[in-house]
Amino acid sequence: MPFNTNNGKTHKTLNMANSIILCLSSFVILAAIQGILAVDYTVTNTAANTPGGARFTNEIGDQYSTQTLGEATNFIWRIFQQDTTPADRKNVEKVSLFIDDMDGIAYAINNEIHVSARYIQSYSGDLKVAITGVLYHEMTHVWQWNGNGQAPGGLIEGIADYVRLKAGYASSHWVKPGQGDRWDQGYDVTAYFLDYCDSLKTGFVAELNKKTRDAYNNNYFVELLGKTVDQLWTDYKAKYNN
Repeated sequence: MPFNTNNGKTHKTLNMANSIILCLSSFVILAAIQGILAVDYTVTNTAANTPGGARFTNEIGDQYSTQTLGEATNFIWRIFQQDTTPADRKNVEKVSLFIDDMDGIAYAINNEIHVSARYIQSYSGDLKVAITGVLYHEMTHVWQWNGNGQAPGGLIEGIADYVRLKAGYASSHWVKPGQGDRWDQGYDVTAYFLDYCDSLKTGFVAELNKKTRDAYNNNYFVELLGKTVDQLWTDYKAKYNN
């Protein structure tokens, strides 16, 4: 009997050890996957000696910028329904943010985001909120598909502002919903139109982005919503009596 009791204890000990090993193995695998999917973010202030560059350092800083870039990436993946499907995303391992002494506001190119120190210097509102919105917009350009350059520029900019809108960083100077002259006018005009389209079919913007991975055609609107983009624009304007 003592032998059987000890044997039972031995089995319990082995089972516990096996469970620990299994948990550790799962943790290692998960960590490896997360490591593979991790994106590296860097911030370089090339205009540190200018008033705008100094204001960036004092009011925003590298740590907040890096955190915002990561949060924007995760938000965009969710908007594009890519948070659980890495194969649907662009293969981007590193995104670099530069604060430059330049005109304009910002632009994205080759997985780099460039923000104007002059814009930062002259901005009179809540700078942190404004720059956060800019980073969400520009980060969308890093991750979105563009139909191999075939998608209308206004649609590309509209999707970027749509992400900014859904993240809660729409700017106070944006037009009101229903305003605008064309569906592909871009930026805020197209962003609100896309928000209308998404209200007709949840996930529309994600599906539209997915379709533009290799090419672009206005007929995608028909395939997804059953109407031409021009008819959708007419319906959208009618909704707001505009």
